[in-house]
Amino acid sequence: MKIGLFIPCYVDQFYPKVGIATYELLQKLGCDVEFPMGQTCCGQPMANSGYAHLTKGCDANFIANFSGFDYIVCPSGSCVLHVKDHLHDEKQEEKATAIRNTVYELTEFITDVLKIDHIDGRFPYKVGMHVSCHGQRGLKLSQMSELNAPFFSKPEQLLHSIKDLDLVALTRKDECCGFGGTFCVTEEAVSVKMGQDRIKDHESHDVDYITGGDMSCLMHLDGILKRQKSRIKTIHIAEILNSLEN
Repeated sequence: MKIGLFIPCYVDQFYPKVGIATYELLQKLGCDVEFPMGQTCCGQPMANSGYAHLTKGCDANFIANFSGFDYIVCPSGSCVLHVKDHLHDEKQEEKATAIRNTVYELTEFITDVLKIDHIDGRFPYKVGMHVSCHGQRGLKLSQMSELNAPFFSKPEQLLHSIKDLDLVALTRKDECCGFGGTFCVTEEAVSVKMGQDRIKDHESHDVDYITGGDMSCLMHLDGILKRQKSRIKTIHIAEILNSLEN
């Protein structure tokens, strides 16, 4: 199984350990992983800001880098959803379609493609799971609380298998953190207040770490935590799952 590792630009620039953890985890789970060196931004920031017509170069470059893989895996639900919904190229639409159908968020790939529901690892801390909007409502990684339907969560399913990890049940478990890409710039005050509210939920459950599948949301929360001089830290779920022993 040949895997193309898709690492979002902000992870590559600011949180390379998340990319490394994803790479190592996939290898430990038996995947043949390759990181295309020519990859850049998938175009999501432009599309979300109303400039989708300017992403053609990003689309062409993404196709050039990720064509030919059995699957493409990324530790970011928002970037995966963008590619699934918006990757097109009139000159090579067949390749674009193949990519849209084979790109997966990390926990989605582990549970749905590899069919793994248990990972042997250890993380002896109290953890709160932040559910990002794109992953939940777009990729259906977990059930939405407003629906009268059975609960499920692909990320939590994997976290529950990690030894000594105490995963708390939050009061408002799928509330938005307020990041929203450029929303946190154009609506700074609202964004910060939403982030503060999200953190209060975790604080009330006395967590040591806030984890999640999107480093963008965790980056937003981490900035607020540091300004509040909080003892709570953020960590991407790939870093927890990568505690898997060889």
